[in-house]
Amino acid sequence: MKSELIVDVQPNEVSIALTEDTRLVSLQKEARNIAYAVGDIYLAKVKKLMPGLNAAFVNVGYDKDAFLHYLNLGPRFASYKAFLGQLLDGERTAAITPLSKMKFLPDIDKHGAISDVIQPGQQLLVQIVKEPISSKGPRLTTEISFTGRYMVLIPFSDKISISQKIKSTEEKVRLRQLIASIKPKNFGVIVRTSAEGKGAADLNSEMLTLRSCWEETIEKARASQAPALIFEEESRIVGMLRDVFSPSFESIHVNDPEIHSQILKYVSLIAPERADIVKLYKDDIPVFDHFNITKQIKASFGKTVSFKSGAYLIIESTEALHVIDVNSGNRSKAAPDQESNALEVNLRAADEIARQLRLRDMGGIIVIDFIDMNKPEHRQQLYEHMREVMANDRARHNILPLSKFGLMQITRQRVRPALDITTTETCPSCFGKGEVQPSLLFTDTLFEKLKYVTVGMGLEGVKMYVHPYVDAYIKKGFFFSSLLFKWKRTLGTAFKILPDQSLAMLQYRVLDKDNNEIDLKEEKDADKPTAEKTKNKAKNRGSEEGE
Repeated sequence: MKSELIVDVQPNEVSIALTEDTRLVSLQKEARNIAYAVGDIYLAKVKKLMPGLNAAFVNVGYDKDAFLHYLNLGPRFASYKAFLGQLLDGERTAAITPLSKMKFLPDIDKHGAISDVIQPGQQLLVQIVKEPISSKGPRLTTEISFTGRYMVLIPFSDKISISQKIKSTEEKVRLRQLIASIKPKNFGVIVRTSAEGKGAADLNSEMLTLRSCWEETIEKARASQAPALIFEEESRIVGMLRDVFSPSFESIHVNDPEIHSQILKYVSLIAPERADIVKLYKDDIPVFDHFNITKQIKASFGKTVSFKSGAYLIIESTEALHVIDVNSGNRSKAAPDQESNALEVNLRAADEIARQLRLRDMGGIIVIDFIDMNKPEHRQQLYEHMREVMANDRARHNILPLSKFGLMQITRQRVRPALDITTTETCPSCFGKGEVQPSLLFTDTLFEKLKYVTVGMGLEGVKMYVHPYVDAYIKKGFFFSSLLFKWKRTLGTAFKILPDQSLAMLQYRVLDKDNNEIDLKEEKDADKPTAEKTKNKAKNRGSEEGE
């Protein structure tokens, strides 16, 4: 199977697409100016206690207070609290006892009350485990952890856990003995699947790196006042990549030199022999268009998703519940009987549903209405197949067998909002009102915009992106008889016309030679009717006289 990563870096967000045999199977999007991300560590202050919820609201600097439940304090909270006390409450310049030399206090009561261990105004070192979703603030934990490629380091713990995806007993024993010999005292470790087969040098190097992250976090917390960001990934993009990267990737395409350098540095560090797979994409065509990602996104994120021989899914979502209905549609190659046909459609639907859950990052409760099947062996076969196709899903999940109504229930870990991409397009000319300018005049509008930026603003190297159909119309026929040639003959060669599949039919955008979008708001009056322009001029003249 050919696996590729395509990284699309835009001014406001970064998108990472994972393809298998050119088929999109995972998509991650993250705003570049995002305020909070899972894994960030804050020095925060308890704002108020909620005994009825056995939780506290904590100020981390967000508009909404973050939520900290008693169960997220962890069993070693008493030791954590004592360590934090000498770190924050005493003299900030005084020496503190290193964590590795501390003697742990007894575990707190699993069924205790939050008011017994936390007080309003108290400062805590907290980590975000769930991003803000809808009207809710972030969810927190005081069980701090530092994630690396091969392991997760957990202060205030001594436990060593091995990934369940490592099946070999001998390998588990080897890794457990190796980690036990290199880990510091009072630190727990979760060994990740990617550590399988790795040597002592690789694991020890990462252990030292993660421990230095802890020490830097402690020093920064000591010098800060709550609320304050204490620790975050060096690069959010590298953090996103770390969870999906595999040395088996054939290539990683990146369209931004700076991000390309960061990814190349990361891959060179963890898999030096594979550094050549990181490639800088330099073409003017959008990188997602070049690798057919944009088209797959538009086909995969709608309410209705087709998957095989006319069969399709209907996906409806609320904040905490997703409902998926399986329909056989007008299948042309139906099985000989209804039961066999239902089984075949359901099995193929399970494949697509597993892909959709990863693709949209759907979490919470998922209810699937499969086509009814009468035979118990077929229902069991579908259940086992769903478990098999979801085995590679990194998010924690639980699958229940089909109920007597033919419904399958799945719970899937949700740490961030589900990825919701609107695939319908609002008309850019009428904005949904139902009346548009004559489409034949659209090319005249494009020409006027080009004339404004090339002649009026004197810019060179301008790129205008339009819908692929419009691009084809402008360039149709022999070059010297095309509309593009006429424009270049009039305006010179200081511009390019390029297709962009993400645009609606009558949309366009213009970039300068540095790929910064040119704001054409000054040209808005040119598109307005004469009476409206006259009215605006009179209004402006009246404002000037009033001054």
